[in-house]
Amino acid sequence: MDLTDEQWEVIKPWIPDPPRRLDGRGRPWRDARQVLNGILWILRTGAPWKDLPNRYPSYQTCHRRFQQWVREGVLESVLRALAEDL
Repeated sequence: MDLTDEQWEVIKPWIPDPPRRLDGRGRPWRDARQVLNGILWILRTGAPWKDLPNRYPSYQTCHRRFQQWVREGVLESVLRALAEDL
């Protein structure tokens, strides 16, 4: 079960904008909502990252963003906002 539009609106302010390179190089970041849905799928199921279904971004992308958001405290804020929304 992915985030509903209403849930996404509640947590969207907590998701930081991706950093921009000054030289404009590099790939564009995957959509934060898709990545978060992949992260939440892993947290819900307890499955290994490599078993992330194809409907989500790659497991490497989701895992890397998960690690970044944990370090920055983003994921804690998102989970609190979702819990309060329930």
